[in-house]
Amino acid sequence: MKKVFLILTLLSFTIYAQESFEQFKLELNNRITLDNQYSMPDQIEGKKSAGLAILYSVLLPGMGELYAGDYSTGKYLTIADGVFWGFVAGFNIYGNYEKNNYQSYAEAYGNVNLEEKNDDYWATIGDYTDVNQFNTIQELNRDYNMVYSTETHYWKWENEVARKDYRSAWSSSEQAYNNVRFAVGALVLNRIVSAINAVRIVARHNNALKESQGLSFNMMMSREVDYSPKLNLNMRAAL
Repeated sequence: MKKVFLILTLLSFTIYAQESFEQFKLELNNRITLDNQYSMPDQIEGKKSAGLAILYSVLLPGMGELYAGDYSTGKYLTIADGVFWGFVAGFNIYGNYEKNNYQSYAEAYGNVNLEEKNDDYWATIGDYTDVNQFNTIQELNRDYNMVYSTETHYWKWENEVARKDYRSAWSSSEQAYNNVRFAVGALVLNRIVSAINAVRIVARHNNALKESQGLSFNMMMSREVDYSPKLNLNMRAAL
């Protein structure tokens, strides 16, 4: 009899434990929380300065856009700036190379003394056979202040071919220096474009920031053990 009672007791305890465990699992399953965050709009960084955007764009095109928060266009302006600087360096190197060439050529084939000669002199000697021809024309035009001294500014080309070869080298050098000016102009223009674009992006960012200064709210829904729904709604001002 005792054995039967003991078996019934163990069986009852087992059934109770199983029911308790199932109830515990049910409670865990019912404690499902739906947590949805709604904010109008997402958090936006603080106000940007148009002055700083312009300064960064002047220092390096594209950096103003990066500061403003939109580098999608700025990256191309940064790349373009690098290309333009490459042009400046390349044209300068080539211009100096050709300058050294035509001066050495003038010394060898035009009997030119390289000391203390200005740019006008190097441009002039490519148009005249010698200093006497040039001086004669200036005297006929009564431009006596343009006459060169035959002692310090003498030149005389060996032949017409030598003069033309010199003129060609001089023109190549001058063209390279002119291209440097165009490249520098492109650098300036690139900075202006970058500054305008950066200011536009800053204005758009600040406008979006103003619009975001409304209300944001957090909604949390849960179900209790008794299956009754519970809704929590928290509202706060977006700074």
